[in-house]
Amino acid sequence: MAEGKGFVMSEAPAAGPLPKVDFSSFILSLYSSGLVQLGKVEDPITGRKSKDLKLARHTIDMIAMLEEKTKGNLTEDEKNLLKALLSEIRIAFVEAKA
Repeated sequence: MAEGKGFVMSEAPAAGPLPKVDFSSFILSLYSSGLVQLGKVEDPITGRKSKDLKLARHTIDMIAMLEEKTKGNLTEDEKNLLKALLSEIRIAFVEAKA
């Protein structure tokens, strides 16, 4: 492992191509992390489902903050994706709390 500034970088190559870096893939990444934190899907590293509602709430708050801070700067497709994913993850949070 090589050490960078404040983080550890793996010397192993990524398994497969990385997704394109754009707003939609970033939001989808946050959404996917939220689903893992809510125990809706398996953690890709451990292969297990577990809940961390505090961390999930934080992720949802980050997505909501991005919605607020990017108003007027997104394409229609990006805006619709953000709105839909935020709605879905909020519903999933309520279900996970039950």
